[in-house]
Amino acid sequence: MIPSPITAADVARVDDRPGWVELVSTPEGEEVWWDEPRPAEAGRRCVVRRDPSGAVRDVLPAGWNARNRVVEYGGRSWRPLPDGGLVFTHWDDGRLYVLRPGGEPEPLTPPGPARYADLVVSLGEVWCVRETGDRRDIVAVPLGAGPHEPRVVTRAQHFLMNPRVSPGGAMIAWIGWDHPAMPWDGTRLCVAPLREDGTAGPHQVMAGGREESVAQAEWRDDGALYAVTDASGWWNLHLVPLDGRPARNLAEMPLEFGDAAWKLGLTWFAPAGDRVVVTYGTPGGRRLGVLDPDAGEIADVGDPYTYWAATLSVSADGTRAAGVGATPYRPFDVVVTDLATGEHDVVSPPRRLPPAEALPRPWAQIFDGVHAHVYPPSGEGPAPYVIFVHGGPTGASPLVLDVEAAYFTSRGIGVAQVNYGGSTGYGRAYRERLRHRWGVVDVRDSETVARGLAEAGLADPARVAIRGGSAGGWTALAALTHSDVFRGAVARYAITDPEAWAAETHDFESRYLDGLIGPLPAARRRYEERSPLLHAARASGPALLLHGLEDAIVDHGQAERFLAALDAAGGRWAYLTFAGEQHGWRKKETIVAALEAELAFYGLIFGLPTPEVPPLTLRGRS
Repeated sequence: MIPSPITAADVARVDDRPGWVELVSTPEGEEVWWDEPRPAEAGRRCVVRRDPSGAVRDVLPAGWNARNRVVEYGGRSWRPLPDGGLVFTHWDDGRLYVLRPGGEPEPLTPPGPARYADLVVSLGEVWCVRETGDRRDIVAVPLGAGPHEPRVVTRAQHFLMNPRVSPGGAMIAWIGWDHPAMPWDGTRLCVAPLREDGTAGPHQVMAGGREESVAQAEWRDDGALYAVTDASGWWNLHLVPLDGRPARNLAEMPLEFGDAAWKLGLTWFAPAGDRVVVTYGTPGGRRLGVLDPDAGEIADVGDPYTYWAATLSVSADGTRAAGVGATPYRPFDVVVTDLATGEHDVVSPPRRLPPAEALPRPWAQIFDGVHAHVYPPSGEGPAPYVIFVHGGPTGASPLVLDVEAAYFTSRGIGVAQVNYGGSTGYGRAYRERLRHRWGVVDVRDSETVARGLAEAGLADPARVAIRGGSAGGWTALAALTHSDVFRGAVARYAITDPEAWAAETHDFESRYLDGLIGPLPAARRRYEERSPLLHAARASGPALLLHGLEDAIVDHGQAERFLAALDAAGGRWAYLTFAGEQHGWRKKETIVAALEAELAFYGLIFGLPTPEVPPLTLRGRS
């Protein structure tokens, strides 16, 4: 194996992105606020600010964690206040807190099982989505000394997001949907009057439906909203009048102005006076631009950044935008952009990157209709390759600097990230390719990319593995048990028994498989045919499974039942669990241990020496 300067600790330090971003006007000048991961501090999210002098400091004291677990994946977790304070959700107890300048966090909501997300500050209150068990409400909480019992504003659909009070304070808009839909299947943009007591009256549906997904909406003025909806088959930006006139596509094109709402509160666009700042494109490149709604023209202002994340903020005067941008050679930065000149100011502190010569130069490629991003390895080919499968499965891998991929490519192992049918970023038709065919299309598309790499002379066909997390872990194990292409599989917090998972998982995804495989019990045969657990005896190679012990989305019993079946069939395997981790890794020690185990696993199945990491032992009889 080629020696590499990139360590697993480098991945833990660099390979994540800043979160929600806000531009804040103060008497002293403009501040930029964002939150960032702290793997070395037990994985907490810390809110930070850059003041007008350029100094960056923590807003959130040590020990406080601005996260939440609404729909388990969480959502917008904090907002700055006009007095320089902060309102936020704390991971440990799920409550809303307020932090005044110079003070300590104080609870705004009472203790209990409720969770809060998708925060906005309006009319002197914080408005948000409250989740209590399997029920969601839009509530308002006063910002004065608490705790306060939240006021229920509306109880409409089973799932809610995007609460927005109109500029004049007379109306509220939100986006809602019901089982069995997921938010990328069909949602409804609702508008209701606000009564004198601060509750919502009867609502009207202004856009969306059973087969139309509204991903985000913002008020233009009291008479219309901007909304990203895929009525055309692509998530485009529309103007939605309240007077009954039809919605108007402001820049119709086969590119996405939105994406899957796995978290509540994502923002792909932001009004800026009489214009709109937008992010749009594909996973291979999401641009930043300024849209003139009347002319339907977009002026790009995002260069040299080639991918902009879904967290936009615009200054009060509409002249600057703050967001998070990256390139294939630069990690995600918090960037303030002058909308007139396109000049950028990188406000997040620089991160120490691996040497440039150790980083791959990736490219986007289509293999027989399947989108992929190829991160070539150091050294000569044909090389061993690992197919990276993203989670979701309604999601996508962007073409950006991926230090985790570089950890392998710098050692001579190539990486190909496959955006299989079902991935977002390529329109609804591509997304719908996976409908009722999960475990078939994703596996075949992964095979297609692997074979394409081999036919191009890039990959050694005898040394190709597959890995993924969550739904990507399912695809990795489904490929291992339903294909002969892959030498082995790495599955992180993976679904292995789909019928059991549908019964035991959380409310948000409890009907997800209706669309991915089919409704039960009518489609049970499909569940059985595609289950990695039931076909473990057909595994084409060993498996490494990794799981957090506090995972409420995919219980670790899913991994253990698969490994028991694999062991009974004489297969080889290794299994690592991580205390204190949920659905994904946030702690530095977990990231390091998981990545080093994965490298050791590839060393075993590819016949490569890996002396720089602890040895891994494969268990099993064969």
